[in-house]
Amino acid sequence: MAKAATKRTPVPTSGLDRFFKITERGSSVEREIRGGVVTFFTMAYIVVLNPLILGFVKDANGQFLGGGAAPNLPAIAAGTALVAGVMTILMGVFANFPLALATGLGLNAFVAFSIATKMTWADAMGLVVLEGIIILILVLTGFRTAVFHAVPAQLKIAISVGIGLFIAMIGLVDAGFIRRTGVGPVPVELGVGGTLSGWPVLVFALGLLLVIGLWVAKVRGAILLSIVITTVVAIIVEAIAKVGPTVVGQNPDGSNKVNPLGWNLNVPALPEKIVDTPNLATVGQFNLFGSFGKAGLVAAALLVFTLMLADFFDTMGTMTAIGAEAGLNDAEGTPPNTQKILIVDSIAAAAGGAAGVSSNTSYIESASGVGEGARTGLASVVTGLLFLLSMVFAPLVKIIPNEAAVPALVLVGFLMMQQVKGIDWDDLEIAIPAFLTIILMPFTYSITVGIGAGFIAYVFIKAVRGKTASIHPLMWLVSALFVLYFAIDPLKRILGAG
Repeated sequence: MAKAATKRTPVPTSGLDRFFKITERGSSVEREIRGGVVTFFTMAYIVVLNPLILGFVKDANGQFLGGGAAPNLPAIAAGTALVAGVMTILMGVFANFPLALATGLGLNAFVAFSIATKMTWADAMGLVVLEGIIILILVLTGFRTAVFHAVPAQLKIAISVGIGLFIAMIGLVDAGFIRRTGVGPVPVELGVGGTLSGWPVLVFALGLLLVIGLWVAKVRGAILLSIVITTVVAIIVEAIAKVGPTVVGQNPDGSNKVNPLGWNLNVPALPEKIVDTPNLATVGQFNLFGSFGKAGLVAAALLVFTLMLADFFDTMGTMTAIGAEAGLNDAEGTPPNTQKILIVDSIAAAAGGAAGVSSNTSYIESASGVGEGARTGLASVVTGLLFLLSMVFAPLVKIIPNEAAVPALVLVGFLMMQQVKGIDWDDLEIAIPAFLTIILMPFTYSITVGIGAGFIAYVFIKAVRGKTASIHPLMWLVSALFVLYFAIDPLKRILGAG
């Protein structure tokens, strides 16, 4: 009889390997570097997009972010890259998890249009710092981690699947493959007027076919390779066709003059210069308690609550999805070093406010790096270093159009969707909450909304079936908080804070 083979424990090959547990997690330094580069490319758009969201809004005193009488986009871009780089490196070194952080989309628009217009920019960023500090306290006291552990394992799977569909939707929308109609009963449509038009969409389609082809052919570095090749194609297309950007100017009424067939964000072209001096004028521009004097105690408290709940659960969903895709979660769907991940994320929220660039949070685009092989914090260190480099090499970052980077998100969305088989669809107590979680994330463009709807439905169905004893007390509490979250606008009117 043949002797059974003894399973050997992988032996680290270096101090770097031992520190990040690279071999232990079935990865390699090469894969981690590649994964970190891919994550950077799929989320580098935030360095360009965040200034466009924050930079043109005037506060209650008629000032732009940074304290000037005119928009200071370079300073916002540099601050965005600085905080993203530092916090992503901290995530890699402290939490050893392949998760990158940057200014939270959605939250930045909320800060700009719903908060800063009622007070000064410094006051608004002070609210963001305050929100981050409160979340950090909730983490250090164990409350945030306890809530995470109270969530049923199959509901965590639903969160991962929902996020998969969400990031696939992000990819399709950012590429212009799917567009908002803005009129009529149908909210979205294929391309422009139901047809695919324009060179950028064609470049995206080619990139999507390329990344799928390379992936199924098991080509090493498929995602990174597809981004590089598609970017080259995009540069050639722009040089010949002169497509130009989507926004080509402003109308007399102040609205954007739009070219619907243009590039969504970056126009691919060889840069005139490679380096640029970073401007950090927004760093330190915050006033911790100024908002309470400007907006009032109740209104400021409600704004902090809204920011906090969104940050609180977005990261829970994101880290669960990333851990599941990387095969790092335990049987209960919990990633390794959960407490450390949440600590870094909480610090990042406050750091974003302190740097004047809005709350920083974990990015689901990190899944693209995981799809490329990232399994450890080394990938995050690589991504963070690239963010820091982008402060001076911003012209190089701007040559990669969304249409070349986002095909990776569609592929990763598919990979995350495969987890759906782990949900028991015959058990209505979990199937209906899971269904609501999955569909509402892409349909509402919000991770928080999907999680909230799933939590409320789970508690409600259990209660209807007389199984209240099986509901974790924290699930009751969190579901009640989500009810308040969904009713925040009527609540503001009742309290006179609207």
